Amino acid sequence: MKLPDFKALKERVGIDDVAHALGYKVNRLAGVGRFIEMCLHDTQGSHSDTIIIKEPKNKASQTFFRHTGQGGGDVISFILENINSFHETGKNQWEIVGKVLSRLANEPVPEYSDSSYLDKMGYTGKQVFTPERYDVQPISEHLVAGMTFLTPRGISQETLKTFAPYIVRIRDLEMENYKNYNIGFPYREPGKEEVVGYEIRGFNKFKSKATGTNSSTAAWIVDMTPYGNPRGVENVYFAESAYDIMAFYQVNRLKLDSENSVFVSIGGTFSNLQIAGIMRHYANANAVDCFDNDLAGRVYGIRMAGLVDGMHLNVVRTSENIRITIKDKEICLAPDKVSVKELSKHLPLSNRVRQWKPPEEFKDWNDVVLGKPYIQKNQQNKFQRDAAMAERRKGLKQ
Repeated sequence: MKLPDFKALKERVGIDDVAHALGYKVNRLAGVGRFIEMCLHDTQGSHSDTIIIKEPKNKASQTFFRHTGQGGGDVISFILENINSFHETGKNQWEIVGKVLSRLANEPVPEYSDSSYLDKMGYTGKQVFTPERYDVQPISEHLVAGMTFLTPRGISQETLKTFAPYIVRIRDLEMENYKNYNIGFPYREPGKEEVVGYEIRGFNKFKSKATGTNSSTAAWIVDMTPYGNPRGVENVYFAESAYDIMAFYQVNRLKLDSENSVFVSIGGTFSNLQIAGIMRHYANANAVDCFDNDLAGRVYGIRMAGLVDGMHLNVVRTSENIRITIKDKEICLAPDKVSVKELSKHLPLSNRVRQWKPPEEFKDWNDVVLGKPYIQKNQQNKFQRDAAMAERRKGLKQ
């Protein structure tokens, strides 16, 4: 698949958007006009980086610089400068840039070849995960430290204790300028014990993956079943991040049969091999779509639904719609109509496909526990409710 249209994406995603995603904050004391200053703080509250953005109101024209003279350029330059701070992975830096821009533009993340392509082509530029690079400690021995990350995300200590066997406290020993620990979610391939990477979260919305993390066939897989038989698992719940799947559990724990369930974070990127491999391992389980309510999350849902049935759906956004192709069949959907339910009208889907989305006014499950809707429901006042009731009663009498 060809790379996305960077020029079009730059018109929708500015340096300020990328900076916000990395945890930078606008320094209003520096003034807001033709230039804005954005600062990234370390855990002690000091500025660890400061950038000045020109033309903040014009996404396509934004450039940045530092008073130190270090770095600078457009939004692509800024992403490249922070390439290891994003969840996205790819066979080269341009794939990663395209995925970051697409996600921040709320576009479906481009689907590139899985990692098997790299092996066949003899690609040697692929970074290797080195466990020795990281100091790793069980989070169960550092619950207070763990809660400093999770409390701002609305996740309770009870939830942390439930997931603690699958969470670590982690520090990158090669990061000389940052000596503090983050929270890590170990990636494993289904049915295997070897750790092949980490989803990492930190302060100030910091999120990343350990260098060389296998995001193609591995994920954060939390298997709470006591019997160790993957064929006995009834439901595999998929979400886009570790925080999302923990929040999903927290909100719905009284309705869940945890001893027959598996909870998965795909870490913000979707791989066919990742999903297909997990569902092959849990061969009798339902695949439950708990992805975000935005367009990218709904596209993840339909791609997952196809993979459960062994169908590789190619999903592309055109100027007017979302085009889904499978072999010689083509389906076109308006962006606001993209959903597993709508797809089922055009393709027969497996009865193993389920959905448990966040309530429609929330983007994701983490926003649910935070009580942060991104769509405000219209609330009727008392007079509107009384008038509506009178109208209904009038209709009943006729």
